[in-house]
Amino acid sequence: MAIQKKIRCGWVNDDSIYVDYHDREWGVPIYDDNLLFEFLILEGMQAGLNWLTILKKRNNFRSSFNHFDAKKIAKYNQSKTDLLLTDSGIIRNRLKIRAVVTNANAFLKTKEESGSFSDYIWQFTGGKPIQNHWKNHSQVPSSTQLSDKISKDLKKRGFKFVGTTICYAFMQAVGIVNDHTTSCFRYQELKKNK
Repeated sequence: MAIQKKIRCGWVNDDSIYVDYHDREWGVPIYDDNLLFEFLILEGMQAGLNWLTILKKRNNFRSSFNHFDAKKIAKYNQSKTDLLLTDSGIIRNRLKIRAVVTNANAFLKTKEESGSFSDYIWQFTGGKPIQNHWKNHSQVPSSTQLSDKISKDLKKRGFKFVGTTICYAFMQAVGIVNDHTTSCFRYQELKKNK
């Protein structure tokens, strides 16, 4: 009897880290503030790079950035950011590292104003994931009117590295949109759990 291979989205390669991320995390709705903050930071760090690079460094990011504790990151001073620039386990980009500190402060302010960051970000879709129906990966957009709107609002709130393409990747990662292609085994699983 032949073992049937799972059909996955076209962007997934054979790397076990990528496969595991696709199968367990990508597109699963997240309502936890700390995890939402982590993904917002990681998506910003990914700008101009491959997502697999970020996934391979994810545990290092967690260690280096106090497990994405926004209250701790908001207090980082120049010596801490200089130290992070010497950390080969993360992306050593001065602008991106400064943006993490800026975003921690903006995140805390947004959280205070909205009750939670989850309430803030999910209000753009009424608290429910958008169920897309893409037949193949080439149909999936890199941005939408909604990602434009979220990007504009985040920038207004002081966030950095939150352009519309980064915002759309964030929306995909945290399940605000279900962009698994319809042939992918995860598409129906996530559609059922909406």
